This record gives sequence, structure tokens and C-alpha cells, in this order.
Amino acid sequence: MPRQEYAFSGYKSMWLIAMFDLPVKTKKDRKVYAGFRKTLLEQGFSMIQFSVYVRFCGSEELAQKHRTTIRNALPERGHVRIVSLTDRQFEKMENYVGKLQKPNENAPRQLTFF
Repeated sequence: MPRQEYAFSGYKSMWLIAMFDLPVKTKKDRKVYAGFRKTLLEQGFSMIQFSVYVRFCGSEELAQKHRTTIRNALPERGHVRIVSLTDRQFEKMENYVGKLQKPNENAPRQLTFF
């Protein structure tokens, strides 16, 4: 019997986007910036632009877990925004490098448990 692949709902699954502007003038500022960025990477986020990181979440509950982690890692200074888009909304995003349109990131093909 063929193995069934887990299919995410494009309306229930979502992309969590973390956007931030943090000061980097001093050595301490750069260390705080690096620590915040490291937290995002450890949580499975990927950089799509400078200071813009995304992570696919198969459910609102998983997205909430990652929002909480980001809130707990917020630096004292700087600006951080957390945005959620459904997978359907994310796939409508237009992505350009120069004048060339590039494909968006794809949702993972397998379920993750962290």
C-alpha cells in the first residue's frame, strides 16, 4: 500500500515572520543582535532578507509557541514585529531579485515535532 503524505491545510497552516531593526553601534549591541538572531535560527527560522526571518508552522498552536519564544528573547532596545500569514496568503507574495521574479519558499514536505 502506498504511503500517504501528510497534507497541511493552506488555511490552517501558517508562516510566522519575524522582522526586526536592532541597534548595532556598540560591541554590546552587536552581541545582543547576534543572540536574538541565533534564537530565531535555533527555532527553525530562515532568513529571507536582512532582518526578516520566516518559519512554517503547521498549526496556530505551534505558531503561538514560537511567538512566545520570540517575546521571551526580545532585546531591551530596537524594534521587532511578528506577523502571521496563512500558507495561502504567503504563496501569493511576489518575490523579486532585481527585476527577476523568484519563487517563494515552500512549506516543508514532512511534519516537524519541535
